[in-house]
Amino acid sequence: MEDILNETIFSFNEYIEKLPGGCMMIANTLRDDRIAEALTHIRDFSEGAGWIIEASGLLQENNVSITFDMTKIIDYLEEINNGLSIGDYNLVADIFEYEIVPFFSAIEVGASNNQ
Repeated sequence: MEDILNETIFSFNEYIEKLPGGCMMIANTLRDDRIAEALTHIRDFSEGAGWIIEASGLLQENNVSITFDMTKIIDYLEEINNGLSIGDYNLVADIFEYEIVPFFSAIEVGASNNQ
């Protein structure tokens, strides 16, 4: 069980570290008017965000410290959905660049095993 927990922590932290670059790529793709491609990446981001939320719950159940507010991710997903529903791709690009990138960039370590 300890190996699975450590692997999950590693994957969790690795994913958190990659998110700022991926979010900037989404913002740039939207601004380059490559909407279909951007929507595919946004879908991937949403699935990854769901995994982060699920994994953080499981990690916390195993006494692993999560160092950021998980509810912010849900708020970002709602903002993205609202922007997409009105077709405001510039707004969605701004959410990724000016809200989500700084949020994940500020995280030094996403999770650590306190055991």
